[in-house]
Amino acid sequence: MRYPFIIILSFVVVFAACSNRAKKNAEFVDLKAVNPSIVVEMRYATSYNFVGTVIDGYKKNKCLLTRKAAKALSKAQSELLLMGFGLKVYDCYRPKKAVEHFVRWAKDLSDTKYKAEFYPTIDKKDLFDLGYIAESSSHSRGSTVDVTLVGLKHVKTTQYPDPGKYGSCIESSKIRFKDDSVDMGTAYDCFHELSHTANTDIPEPIQKVRKILKTVLEKKGFVNLKEEWWHFTLKDEPYPNKSFDFDVK
Repeated sequence: MRYPFIIILSFVVVFAACSNRAKKNAEFVDLKAVNPSIVVEMRYATSYNFVGTVIDGYKKNKCLLTRKAAKALSKAQSELLLMGFGLKVYDCYRPKKAVEHFVRWAKDLSDTKYKAEFYPTIDKKDLFDLGYIAESSSHSRGSTVDVTLVGLKHVKTTQYPDPGKYGSCIESSKIRFKDDSVDMGTAYDCFHELSHTANTDIPEPIQKVRKILKTVLEKKGFVNLKEEWWHFTLKDEPYPNKSFDFDVK
């Protein structure tokens, strides 16, 4: 008689786990479904990033965020449109397996495919100590976004360059690879002090543009990571202590 009980108990456990997973995933939404005017360019779903390959867990060019974060970002978009700007996201929810991919890459000191472009002045062995690579990421909690500004008329990036074709991420926008975004002083994911949001070594007009992005997003409840002008986390995030690992698809 105990075997049917064990089978039933196992079914209940599996069903509960699936229900909890479905419930959690239901809290995540496709940003395009919330606000289709925001440009989505998930760099880790392409090979054009500091690793040089598609990152684990990124199956589609889709921005997934908690519903709360997506709505807050949509409100920021509405305000920026009145100012002649729009938002473009480079990364949103990031599976834990993607973070683990970054860690494996950082430990492989022989792999420096995109060093000249993304970390031109840094020895790869120092990426952990300097905080550019970490064992965990706020992105995995679903309410952090990497974002920039675009003009109201923008051309979607459809093709990315091979390594070495353009200048480093800290050079002039005329030299480095430029997508359709507003010049923010450095490229996205540039491992350098010039990427610090309040860095005063960049031209004053660019400082003003960074301030616009930061000010508007802060008004909608986001907090900026001071070392990265593009990185914002919803202050009142739904899952402050929970990381997820489902694929972006």
